[in-house]
Amino acid sequence: MAQTEAELLDNPVVGHPTLILRSPDFHSITEAVAGPVEGPTPVGWWLFFLPSLALLGLLGLAVSWLFWEGIGVWGLNVPVGWSWDITNFVFWIGIGHAGTLISAILFLFRQTWRTSINRAAEAMTIFAVMCALLFPGIHVGRVWVAYWMFPLPNQMGMWPNFRSPLLWDVFAVSVYGTVSVLFWYVGLIPDLAMMRDRAKTRTRKLVYGFFALGWRGSVRNWNHYESAYLVLAALATPLVLSVHSIVSMDFAVSLLPGWHTTIFPPYFVAGAIFSGFAMVLTLMVICRKAFRLEHIVTLRHFDYMAKITLVTGSMVGFAYATEFFTAWYSGNPYEYFTFLNRAGGPYAWAYWIMVSCNVISPQVFWFKKARTSIPFLFVMSIIINIGMWFERFVIITTSLHRDFLPSAWGHFTPTIWDISCLLGSFGLFFTMFCLFVRFVPMVATSEVKTVLPQANPHIRSGSEHKIEAHRGKLTARGEPAPEGAS
Repeated sequence: MAQTEAELLDNPVVGHPTLILRSPDFHSITEAVAGPVEGPTPVGWWLFFLPSLALLGLLGLAVSWLFWEGIGVWGLNVPVGWSWDITNFVFWIGIGHAGTLISAILFLFRQTWRTSINRAAEAMTIFAVMCALLFPGIHVGRVWVAYWMFPLPNQMGMWPNFRSPLLWDVFAVSVYGTVSVLFWYVGLIPDLAMMRDRAKTRTRKLVYGFFALGWRGSVRNWNHYESAYLVLAALATPLVLSVHSIVSMDFAVSLLPGWHTTIFPPYFVAGAIFSGFAMVLTLMVICRKAFRLEHIVTLRHFDYMAKITLVTGSMVGFAYATEFFTAWYSGNPYEYFTFLNRAGGPYAWAYWIMVSCNVISPQVFWFKKARTSIPFLFVMSIIINIGMWFERFVIITTSLHRDFLPSAWGHFTPTIWDISCLLGSFGLFFTMFCLFVRFVPMVATSEVKTVLPQANPHIRSGSEHKIEAHRGKLTARGEPAPEGAS
């Protein structure tokens, strides 16, 4: 009688956590990952892709109208000069952080559980950065002169003002996006070569072969691959911390109450990882079921991701409390009023949605049943990302709508074009992700194979007696041995 996945989570083989179920061989992993890409397009894929494409069309319509009429079609006013556009920018940059964290930092710390989810998380990072880069471009108004932000030679002798915090974003996000694409692509090369070798049509063979860069799986290939992957991981690691720190400094270097605070860089980074892991949970729950990858993306992976979500959510809650304490302790009446206004003013509803979703709801992850319940994880991941969007909205809008003088107070109300841009950005994200899972292996097969017992040449010689002893104890108690123990 085979054990359930939950029992294997509680009772792994001695010294070997159960990361992959059913004791598959290398060929079984290849078939499980490559099969969905090679097979006919399933109906379920179209059910996700077509609505996403429709939302992408809505984005095109909203942006086209914005360029024709100007940013007055949004609900911006005096004093709320920033709102949904920059809220969406910060939100999508945050979503992109979990992919690099899973791929780079966990790789450097040799965390083998990352291997089943890193490919999808890396792709998520790239698509989130694409969505994020959209908003700084369209919110400047005269988008046709956006190239002025780059240090390009020009006959007018005009150069960007490098003291402007907004220009820091141009370089931080573009470098982050470039490194993320390189990191994702380098990790893809062995799997692209696998798809090339398995291709049954000339077109697929040519396309996969072009991007596989002549990979043959030789020792020399693997040596260069591992060196490049390590270097890119080392480059990407500081970017995880620096990019959202720089984004936070757009606010922190100002003198506006509610923004002018030194806690923003670590606070924003923790929130970014928090929201990014929530999005990874959302995507992996769907992909795991849709592509029948339950034996590769197991409950143990969700358990670890839920623990990281709990830690970062608690850090975000601590940052909220610290902000209130600092506003009170500073003795600055404007700063203190700003935070009281957040909790009890016209936008109090948004503030308490933020607190409920980001601080209170993740505390259920203290319980293992919550961390290993797939439906519950899916619902919680959506709740967390709703809360994180509201966090950015609260930080930006509630700090602006009450100016220093009551005569300059205002109220922001989104228009249909604000909402269309937000929904359209989700259309762009999910359209790109649907195309990714349809044409590219969504699991890094070469990395998953390294966590199988067969990949360890010492598994039988050095650990055989431990495994057999564990099997003997289970048999003596009348319990079946785990599948991974054989």
